[in-house]
Amino acid sequence: MDFLHKSKLLVVDDSAFMRKLISDFFVGNSKVEVVGTARNGKDAIKKIQSLKPNVVTMDIEMPEMNGLDALKEIMIQCPVPVVMLSSTTQRGTENAIAAIEGGAVDFVAKPSGTISLDLHKIQNELVHKVEQAATVPISKLKKPSGSKRQQEQVTRVSTVIKEPQQHGRTNTSINVVSTKVAVTKPMVEWSKIGKKIVLIGTSTGGPRALQEVVTKIPKSIQAPILIVQHMPAGFTKSLANRLDQLSEISVKEAEQGDILQNGVAYIAPGGYHLKLRKVGTTFGIVLDNQEAPRSGHRPSVDVMFEDVSQYKDFDKVAVIMTGMGHDGSNGLKALKNTGNVIAIAESAETCIVYGMPKAAVETQLVDEVADVDDIAQTIMKYLP
Repeated sequence: MDFLHKSKLLVVDDSAFMRKLISDFFVGNSKVEVVGTARNGKDAIKKIQSLKPNVVTMDIEMPEMNGLDALKEIMIQCPVPVVMLSSTTQRGTENAIAAIEGGAVDFVAKPSGTISLDLHKIQNELVHKVEQAATVPISKLKKPSGSKRQQEQVTRVSTVIKEPQQHGRTNTSINVVSTKVAVTKPMVEWSKIGKKIVLIGTSTGGPRALQEVVTKIPKSIQAPILIVQHMPAGFTKSLANRLDQLSEISVKEAEQGDILQNGVAYIAPGGYHLKLRKVGTTFGIVLDNQEAPRSGHRPSVDVMFEDVSQYKDFDKVAVIMTGMGHDGSNGLKALKNTGNVIAIAESAETCIVYGMPKAAVETQLVDEVADVDDIAQTIMKYLP
């Protein structure tokens, strides 16, 4: 790739050492070239307006104007794909989730402390995420229309919904929307009767997609939900807590031995594959950090899909949403070979990165393709 076609990167960090270290990661890179650095959020906004970078890396914790405040301003004044750098403290993980909600494409967890002398450990991850982020269209950085209004509504009702023994449930009506059918093939023989389980896999852009989907699922759903979101340890707990606050259903980070319950979503913890084992007539969660990462991921969507495929006790609704790579497509084959499965893929129009859903669609096993804001309704069509 010649010089003219390289993506332009702005590096934002209050530490001169970190700015130099991150800039050095891109020396000789054929796709990305560092065009400038900034010391804080205010400096970043000025530099974005003058240098017009295609992508930005930004530390969350900075003096004068921190990364979250800067991100808000950037998304209003001069939207550009941003990859955040976050510490792994509880506050750091919560801030990373807030940054993704605020329009950041992705984040990278620093290996240690604010100034990470061992940042080289994440060099490949950071470079890869920056290269990917540079390709995301600016239109995809904004939340889908209507999501803010729906968010306010959910926030308003969730305080009521979570109280026990409410008389009557708000938001009960499910308006089934017509979704684009991906392939012309005979529909699975599907009965609404019988036990069901919902399986969701996602990666880059996933936290925002999950917020769009999980907050629209009614508390009355007659199925448990298993979720794999590619994310480091620690961050999945903050994601689960955030989704739990915003949703009618309960959302938690999965724990070893959790017994599956309808109306509860279990998010695989970073660093562990999510599996099941039968306990009498019920199912318990198994967290596995011994099996190797699959395609670089633990948790892996493929591992979850393949594990659940061995159980004939329930019909499965499998959903693959935004993310780079192809995780989930092999697992989808295993699911389809062994039982009744409806497969739903997020549409190219709403994906931050149309990688995983594209790979799923290419298997020709996907039954429905839906925009992210229609996925919850599409799932509910197939449940009792």
